[in-house]
This record gives sequence, structure tokens and C-alpha cells, in this order.
Amino acid sequence: MKDSAGIPDATGAAGGSPEPPRDRRRRLLRWTAAGVSLLVLAGAGAGWWLYRKLDANITEDTSAASELERFERERPTAIAGGSQNILLIGSDSRAGADNSRYGRDGGGQRSDTVILLHLPADRRSATAVSIPRDLMTDVPSCLTADGSRTAAQFVQFNWAFQWGGAACTIRTVEKLTGIRIDHHMVMDFGGFKKMVNAVGGVEVCLKQPMNDTEARLHLPAGRQTLRGEQALGFVRARYGQGDGSDTERMDRQQQFLGSLVKKVQSNGVLLNPGRLYPLLDAATSSVTTDAGLASLRGLYELVRGMRDIPTEQVKFLTVPRRPYAANRNRDELVQPDAARLFQRLRADAPLTVAPPTEADGRKADGRKADGREPDGVRAGAGSAEPSPTRTGTAPTPVPTFTGTTAGMAGCR
Repeated sequence: MKDSAGIPDATGAAGGSPEPPRDRRRRLLRWTAAGVSLLVLAGAGAGWWLYRKLDANITEDTSAASELERFERERPTAIAGGSQNILLIGSDSRAGADNSRYGRDGGGQRSDTVILLHLPADRRSATAVSIPRDLMTDVPSCLTADGSRTAAQFVQFNWAFQWGGAACTIRTVEKLTGIRIDHHMVMDFGGFKKMVNAVGGVEVCLKQPMNDTEARLHLPAGRQTLRGEQALGFVRARYGQGDGSDTERMDRQQQFLGSLVKKVQSNGVLLNPGRLYPLLDAATSSVTTDAGLASLRGLYELVRGMRDIPTEQVKFLTVPRRPYAANRNRDELVQPDAARLFQRLRADAPLTVAPPTEADGRKADGRKADGREPDGVRAGAGSAEPSPTRTGTAPTPVPTFTGTTAGMAGCR
């Protein structure tokens, strides 16, 4: 006797004779195993399809690679093994439907935002250093889109990206800091909005309303969650709050990025496939990267190394700067503070950050504002580290720079 599916039942095998219980159990196990195998294969096929889709989303910057290879002998050598320095570039390009709504590009794309992200070898912290777009610096001779080359010039920093894209910006940063750039990512306006929307928006708190017509931003004071257009306006706004300086704009960008880090970690996005896929889809379809990061595996390895960093150890600061003497609308580095910061990053040495009110009047090299040596390690002066050149003496303080951490971001 057979059941409706044509499978012998417990009392009759295919030939009409009774089926022993042991044979029936084996038969059921085979059917179960076959069903499970089909599900596994279907899941594996879907997983492979998703992997290929995400992997194909990423755009590789091949032109930057060839240009950097041409000038390899001029580039800094990596000093600290295991650490990584990644240049994050926000482009103000108006190309494409998502970007054209912001008007003309004024003759070419420029770097609206540039952040040097340093990941130490132990991956116990991360330091994001904003480089002002108005900083006056030496930009080397760079290859332009039409195949010509610019002359080396002392100009505004963000001209480097307009003239020679990511490669020119990388070479300019390396010349400025002496730090070898291992990887780079470029994201435009549309890509930024996709990333923010993929995590469900980012919370910010405003002490006063923001109204910036150029950034298309009108926000009331207080706690609010920013998505898409509002989020982009918040990080781009320059004239709707404070003194309208680029420095304050960078402070808001750091505040926003800190809140984004907290959102991703607190919601378990990196450990939840249902939440992780939309973020990966937005990220991979929004960035142009070097060959080392132009794959899902490369991006995953980068994220995996950062996912366990406490928010209190994700640090944000702006390279020490002040108004340029010849033009108050431009910036110049503050020395020796900037040199000390670059040296710490090159050597993969620790540093701390603190808001100006908590820095205890200290300069970034550990001295007080009046130039005297520090009289001990206190709040805002950083922790202590052993002296690399002397033994049997008191440890030297870790330098503190004005900045914030992801743990300080958001509404408290």
C-alpha cells in the first residue's frame, strides 16, 4: 500500500510486503537528508548571489593606482607594521542624478571633506583626523583628467582633488604629513545619503536652530534623527550655525560620524545579517576605492578589525590649524602641534583627545599654554607612557589634542 505521495506506508512496501520499522526509519532519514541538502544548496546559492552582487557594486580606482605607482619613490615608507592609514574623501561632484540637484560643480569636483583614519596595529582604537579644505599647502604636480600635468603649487588643499582626483590628494596628504596612505575611499553626496538611510538615520542634538539656505537645511533646536537630505545638509552646512567657519563645519561632521558609530554598534548592525545587508549594499554601491578595498572581502576585513573598538576609543580631531596670515579665509598649520600629531600617527603611538574646556590649557605637545613643562598627568593631559629614550625616570605624558570621541557624541 502506498500513501498519496506514492511512498510505501508502514504496512506495505512497494511490492506489497510489510516494510520493517528499521527500513522505514532509514527511508525517512534519507528523505530528510535530501530535503535539508536542498535547503542548504538553495541557501548557499542565494548567499553566493548576494556576495557576487555586493562585490560587483564596488568601483575600483585604477587611475589612482597607476599614478601612485609612478611616484612610488617619493612616497613615505610605512613605519609601524600592522597599522593602517585610510584616506576618506567626500566629493562634491555634481555628476549623476543624486548629485546634480545641488547645482553646477564650478568647473570640476573638489574634496568637500577629507579625513585621515588611523587604525593602530592592535585595533583597540581609531583616530579620525579632519584636514581642512581651506588649508594652504604644497600640492605636487598632478595628472589631470585630460592627460596634462599641473605645476607644483602652494595652494588651497581641496584644489588637489579637482586637479588630480584621489591620487593627487593622497600625494598631497603624504607630503603634508609624512604618513603613508595605505587605502582610500571616495564617496559622493548620493552615497552618503544611502549610508545614513541604511542605518535608519542618525540622532543629533542642537542647542539652537540651524537655517542654511545653501545647504537646504532648516532644523529646530533639540533632539532629532536626521536622514537623507537633512543629514547631508547637516554635515555640509557652513553658515547656519556658529561663526560660519569651516572649522565648525568639521566639528559638526565629527559629531555626526560619532553618532553614526554609536548607532551602528548599539543596534548590533555588524552582527545582524538582516541589518547588515542594507548597510553593505549602500556602502558598496556608494564608494570608489583602491584595489585593496575594492572587494567585499577587503571591506569586511576592514570592518571586522573595527567592530570591537569601544566608542570611547574612536577619536575625532582636526589637524591643529589657525587662520592663514596672508588670508584670514584660509588656514595654516599650528606648529609644533601639527608635527607632533603626525609623528604620533606615523609611529603608531597613543594619543588622547579632550574638549577645549577639559584640556587644562595644555598644548598638544604636553606643555601648558604658557610654554612651561607639565606638572603632572591630569585630566585632559592624557595618560602616561614610558619614555622611549630614558630609563629610571618618570614616564612622559601621552599628548592630548582638542577633539572628541564617539562615546561623547549624540544626546546625553
